Amino acid sequence: MTEMDFIVSENLSISPLYGLLKLTPQSGTMPDTYPGQFVQVEVPHSKTTFLRRPISICYVDEERNQLWLLIRKAGEGTASLLATRVGETLNLVMPLGNGFSCSFAGEMILIGGGVGVAPLLQLGKVLSKLGKKVRFLLGARSASDLLLLDEFKRWGEVYISTEDGSEGEKGFVTQHSILNSPIDHIACCGPQPMMKAVAAIAKSKGIDCEVSLENMMACGLGACLCCVEDTADSGHVCVCKEGPVFNINRLKW
Repeated sequence: MTEMDFIVSENLSISPLYGLLKLTPQSGTMPDTYPGQFVQVEVPHSKTTFLRRPISICYVDEERNQLWLLIRKAGEGTASLLATRVGETLNLVMPLGNGFSCSFAGEMILIGGGVGVAPLLQLGKVLSKLGKKVRFLLGARSASDLLLLDEFKRWGEVYISTEDGSEGEKGFVTQHSILNSPIDHIACCGPQPMMKAVAAIAKSKGIDCEVSLENMMACGLGACLCCVEDTADSGHVCVCKEGPVFNINRLKW
């Protein structure tokens, strides 16, 4: 874990609610990261935002030496981050937390909803480079809410669910027909109701499953106790330190 400055090299508006920041380390050296880890970003230009914002590491582009952060505008803090200009500096504490497993064998699928798709892009890239078959199942309310599809298609097969049926199969990700195929492992990130529904399916079918929790985090270091989760094996733990990725067998879901 280190604190370092990054230069905003690109700021791409994906939709009114979502943006993609591409950051280049000021020192020139990109820290080693693991899929599923996150960063704590200091928020500039906001007089009311005092705490850093936790943002999943979406992607690391080694060729361009860029770190990608997919951000949803949820309040003044994230709005301020999305308003940063190319050439400005952002201070990050990184990498934080524990990520997804990459050593499993068999058929797998990576399931994401909303901004929860973010950490799955880097995970899919790493798994693909390890020679594993990668399948993504991405869910959204409508086609206009789907994020970074072209990037996901670079690293695996992409299956889509939209609630209004405007793209892919109509319904929730938990209703998609791909879940009837052989699956040995699931990695999942998104709204908690979605993750709990995926976890229930995984338990009913005996599928190994990991989820990335999005508990509110203030410090990212396990000091403030904002993100505590009650686990089956260790009692109350800080998600920022023990997670954010947990095997569902550890959770009281």
